[in-house]
Amino acid sequence: MASSTDRIEREVLLQAPLARVWRALSTAEEFGLWFGVALQGQVFAAGQTARGHITYPGYEHLVFEAQVERVEPERLLAFRWHPYAIDAGKDYSAEPTTLVVFELAEVHGGTLLRVVESGFDAIPAARRAEAYRMNSGGWEEQMRNIARHVADAA
Repeated sequence: MASSTDRIEREVLLQAPLARVWRALSTAEEFGLWFGVALQGQVFAAGQTARGHITYPGYEHLVFEAQVERVEPERLLAFRWHPYAIDAGKDYSAEPTTLVVFELAEVHGGTLLRVVESGFDAIPAARRAEAYRMNSGGWEEQMRNIARHVADAA
């Protein structure tokens, strides 16, 4: 899909029913299984923050933190986070966040999942290009991860 310097857009057709894909996205613990973050006991609810250690090899020392903005059952999940915030010694809290929006649509043959991460133009210039590049590749990998996850559980 197209992208600009401010946003990353990806989509994938998942061979699973809408309700199954929604559960994989909206249930924090299950989201963590395919996304690579330990979210046991966490909940994705508007206005709440979900936190957990990243489980991806080499990044276990980092904490995933997402401020959930919107939850529209079987349609949309949106959260804000600090993109590619991988320096454990740096405080990113004063930086702007990007907005990650997952949208679902029931289509012939399964469920269309679309993810858009926007707001990169507001990220400090010193790390903007690297955050964009790494998250761009990361979303490619995450689309494959969720596809495998919902297929394995089908």
